[in-house]
Amino acid sequence: MAYQKLTPAQLLAPGLGAPDVTDRAWYVRWDETPGGPEAIERLLPPVLDFHTSGSTGPSRRWQRSREAAWQEAGMLAGFLRPDGPGAVVSFAPPVHVYGALATLLVPARLGVPVWYRPGYLGALPDTGQRRIAVVATPWIFSLLLRNMDWVRSFERITVLYSSAMLPAEAGDFLKEAGPERAAVVELLGSTETGGIAMRRFSEGEPPAWTLFPDVTFAPGQEDTGQDGPGAPGTAVPLVIRSPRLAARPGHPAPRDWPTGDLVEPLDDRSFRLLGRVGRLVKVNGQRINLDEAEHALRARLDCADLALVPVSDPMIGEHVDLYVVPRPGGGPDALDLAAVRAVLGARPRKVHTVPDLKRSALGKLQHPTTSTPTEPGIAT
Repeated sequence: MAYQKLTPAQLLAPGLGAPDVTDRAWYVRWDETPGGPEAIERLLPPVLDFHTSGSTGPSRRWQRSREAAWQEAGMLAGFLRPDGPGAVVSFAPPVHVYGALATLLVPARLGVPVWYRPGYLGALPDTGQRRIAVVATPWIFSLLLRNMDWVRSFERITVLYSSAMLPAEAGDFLKEAGPERAAVVELLGSTETGGIAMRRFSEGEPPAWTLFPDVTFAPGQEDTGQDGPGAPGTAVPLVIRSPRLAARPGHPAPRDWPTGDLVEPLDDRSFRLLGRVGRLVKVNGQRINLDEAEHALRARLDCADLALVPVSDPMIGEHVDLYVVPRPGGGPDALDLAAVRAVLGARPRKVHTVPDLKRSALGKLQHPTTSTPTEPGIAT
């Protein structure tokens, strides 16, 4: 694969999401760019437009100032800087907040060259560096596992990740690379909020989340009579306050934002993430985190893709349907329902076989939830 050299102006002038930037492989030598950070920031338009993924409803346009984007890119660079990366290799298309910041602006903030590749196939770049940062999407961990000789050519490789739940391959990658060589910096955020919290780990169970330096828990939420989301040990919705909240066109940015996440606060700066409010269901009295359940099922079911979708059942209330994309030659008869029940603690209400599940570039299930099923569903 040939990586075309672009100047900073050629990279940023076409606008976010321009095909000339997102659909081809390129590299930019930010380490050779004159003028300093102020000159780079001026290459951005005063207002940046981003669109929600459409995973929970119709896609909407949100706007943020270039100053806010530049500030957040500086914080992301700060999370990577302790490892001293001499280059960035990115696989995140710059069409959403994470991709735009991490692919376009973080390397500029670090002052290091960046290589971008839009697809799974092709040669990985020769950066000439011993320490690098990799901007990842969910499928990148499997790519790294397939290219461990490239990974082991580095003294240090730090993977920046912000998307759906970490795939199982992330843990496999860290084990293969070893904690002395590899680390993951995971980000929590959204189009509406930008970055909210981060955590860093090299092995074992990931730690709790820590809020970005300029983010706080919204004061007084849940009527606790104190700042923050409640006493430790309680489970509450996460509502945050940030100077980087995006705005709808023609409207001011909100002061606070309910993220839709349920958390257990540990102190005034950290929390455990319990799951998305809409992704937590209670079936037969048992609470199920559908993201964690999907994560476990992917390791146990032989299928091309799957999704768990919360549904409302008139007889028993909350329940869940399982959508499965079979591998070629597979079908519903090959599905291991015992494994499904072991993970969920209950049978799904129905199992649907579908030809595909539409997902965003970051792996999020699109809205509407699925394509039309090939059959009405198998009641279980």
